[in-house]
Amino acid sequence: MDQTVGSLDGTRMNAIVTAENGAIGAETIFNFSESGGVVTAEYSGGKVTQGYLVGARSGSSLKFRYCQIDSSGNIDGGESTCEIEFSGQRLVRIVERFVWASRAGGGENVLQEIVAAG
Repeated sequence: MDQTVGSLDGTRMNAIVTAENGAIGAETIFNFSESGGVVTAEYSGGKVTQGYLVGARSGSSLKFRYCQIDSSGNIDGGESTCEIEFSGQRLVRIVERFVWASRAGGGENVLQEIVAAG
């Protein structure tokens, strides 16, 4: 990565690429907070009724654990390792590689910053 991404605090994102066995989608909105290298997010939308992640950031690397409940009432969770980067449009992007702890499998999602219209 050629430039450092600033704080994720206040950043809103959604998935632009999702894993086949994942639960999130384009309708899932993530609201990030960051302070002192600790990153948290609440997310919901699409199949996900409510989800939370908590993790630690070091430079452009982010590791976190997540838990969520879906619209069928299933509670799932797992862990992720991520790279934080800029997209071609200079939007913050997170490339997430996740592994489920509550079921088999894993995959890769790409989250991208949502810019308010105006």
